[in-house]
Amino acid sequence: MAKNEEIMVKSAEPAAQAMRSLRQILLSDEQIADMATMFKMMADPTRLRIINTLMVSELCVRDLAELMQMSQSAVSHQLAALRNSRLIKFRREGKQIFYSLDDEHIGQLSIKSIISALTIEISSIM
Repeated sequence: MAKNEEIMVKSAEPAAQAMRSLRQILLSDEQIADMATMFKMMADPTRLRIINTLMVSELCVRDLAELMQMSQSAVSHQLAALRNSRLIKFRREGKQIFYSLDDEHIGQLSIKSIISALTIEISSIM
């Protein structure tokens, strides 16, 4: 083996090891798909309003519909989509079902989005 080839093989080994290490910590295709679904769910203004409301309080469909000035059917439809995406959860109390965020991270992500939107709005005014 020529000296140049030997140097190239030696220098390629750390790069190959770095690539293997990087592949181990990157998200899987399934995790990326789950993230895309979550962002897709949060991209809808109505669902985002529901998430924003549920950050403040656990509510039933009737109360959410009243707060959002929407029909109970329309709210139920959006809640089903959010529930299927595991962004919200529910608990039953007698005949009523109460909805809340499934995970505090959903609320944190929403808060960060609100702060970002407000920062952009303020900077455009100045």
